[in-house]
Amino acid sequence: MPIAVIPARYTAQRFPGKPLALIAGKPMVQHVYERCGEARCFRRVLVATDDGRIVDAVKAFGGDAVLTSPACASGTDRVAEVARALSLAPEAVVVNVQGDEPAVHPESLSLLAKAFESDAVEMATLVRPLLEEERANPNVVKVVRDEAGRGLYFSRADLPFQRDAGAPVKRWAHLGLYGYRAHVLERLSGLAPTALEKSESLEQLRALGHGVAIACVETRHATQAVDTPADVPLAEAALGRLPRPYPP
Repeated sequence: MPIAVIPARYTAQRFPGKPLALIAGKPMVQHVYERCGEARCFRRVLVATDDGRIVDAVKAFGGDAVLTSPACASGTDRVAEVARALSLAPEAVVVNVQGDEPAVHPESLSLLAKAFESDAVEMATLVRPLLEEERANPNVVKVVRDEAGRGLYFSRADLPFQRDAGAPVKRWAHLGLYGYRAHVLERLSGLAPTALEKSESLEQLRALGHGVAIACVETRHATQAVDTPADVPLAEAALGRLPRPYPP
């Protein structure tokens, strides 16, 4: 079974202390941890953080946390550091569960983990149907997929271009959760950002730029990330829409 690693950085620029922000009476990181447990698809769940306050909070609710280097430039680097410390086998699967997704649906996590039942899958992520009103929103990342469901390109732009109105195409939005084989995660963490990655500010483009195929797993569930304090009530509302208890 895969392991889940939740990167949780204290010094978020737009929301300092974000992992410990109270959402429906609990620290946000606790909600993410609980969603991973409800998915019932991980043999271990770990919070990877650069701050002892987060470690203490995780231990207080009975979770498992490890301190990682403050030099980690991204959540992916933090997850890779944990994978190295655990000496995982090259084909082991690690799922990076964003620490600001308290209302991620457990079914979505289960679908992402299930993708690795195919030995051919080296990296996977989640997609959902794109809403028409999201097409012009650069904060909603769009995905163009090939006929096998692998990502061809990810962009903040409205893709694909619709030249012929009589030829509608299915449009997808990207949800920023990833699963990797341990050897792929290690490889990607050692590569420099690519020009496209820096242009779009999308780290999955590093994988595509170096020939790593990304399986795009369909889910029907949207998420509600918490980027600023203003997102807290939106996350609480999203939590209220999750089936309780889970599994139903």
